[in-house]
Amino acid sequence: MKRILLIVSGGIAAYKALELVRLLKKAGYGVTSVLTKAGEEFVTPLSLQALTEMKVYRDLFSLTDESEMGHIELSRAADLVVVAPATANILAKLVSGLADDLASTLLLATDKRVLVAPAMNVRMWQHPATEANMKLLKSRGVLVVEPDEGPMACGEYGPGRLAEPPVIFAAIEAALNDGPLKGKHAIVTSGPTHEPIDPVRYLANRSSGKQGHAIAAALAAQGARVTLITGPVNVPDPFGMEIVKVETAREMFAAVEAALPVDIAVCAAAVADWHVAEASQKLKKDGSGQPPDFKLSENPDILASISKQGPQRPRLVIGFAAETEKLEEHATAKRKRKGCDWIVANNVGGTGIMGGDQNEVLLITQNGAESWARMGKIALAQKLAARIGEFFA
Repeated sequence: MKRILLIVSGGIAAYKALELVRLLKKAGYGVTSVLTKAGEEFVTPLSLQALTEMKVYRDLFSLTDESEMGHIELSRAADLVVVAPATANILAKLVSGLADDLASTLLLATDKRVLVAPAMNVRMWQHPATEANMKLLKSRGVLVVEPDEGPMACGEYGPGRLAEPPVIFAAIEAALNDGPLKGKHAIVTSGPTHEPIDPVRYLANRSSGKQGHAIAAALAAQGARVTLITGPVNVPDPFGMEIVKVETAREMFAAVEAALPVDIAVCAAAVADWHVAEASQKLKKDGSGQPPDFKLSENPDILASISKQGPQRPRLVIGFAAETEKLEEHATAKRKRKGCDWIVANNVGGTGIMGGDQNEVLLITQNGAESWARMGKIALAQKLAARIGEFFA
């Protein structure tokens, strides 16, 4: 029996959580509920307890529940954590990592996937802060059941109404049951590498890791077990996957080798081609006016190595090509040279794509080039993950 941890936060739509529990129980799911103090203003603990047939948890500092670190046990025992309704407040806490009550502490402590069903006033939903929070949560791999549009209890009309219980129930079933990539293991590399010159300097590039991290989250949402191997980035870690943090290309290569065998490899990282024989002390000017003489050595070719693994070769190997000219020509040649199956190619010459939130790519396969219109990196990641799902169907 699969178990749901249902967090009911404050809002008039909290009454719909009772119908959601009924649907889940009817389908054979086990449901444990957490009710926030604001949620108690709209539904009672007794109602939730009667429907879930389980104790309702409310207090972070309960002497009985917390005698064995109950908030940790609750956060780990479920197969999926669902927040319905999810208010603007609890979404902001989830983004910031606040843990000032039982619900927010559970969300911070869980190692399971999280699904949220937002519900709030239309102006709150459309506020730039909420929009930014939702974008960030999606980039971390949080599943979202988008709110409906319609009349609200406050008398206004617009988006922000909690999705109907059958819609939320369907999203829960999709999250828990077989996705197109369930049972598949994927490696995703992301971000730049930093190649030290001396103890305080390094060679790097402008990669932000936004696209690679979004792809990892999208593959996890399709049911894959994901190992994300990332260079130094400032984007949040996605939920629900193994994350290996590295600095140099050689460290990334070792981490990829250690993760094999896998079914899918997506090499989205911007890996440095060269590394420097690192100086043990900070390099200083010597007054001659001459720059230091660096000796460069070639880094291992991660994409080519994965593509030539023999029996350990993933069924699908996808590389990335960041080009500044002759995009299709260079990317097509790279796919053949590296031996990978697909290349996702983008033109980064003065477009602001590298490090930005948008991307515009060509998907190069053995069948030719397919142009994808400019879109957000999260949307592109979801489109690529869907295409990967079709490949394995």
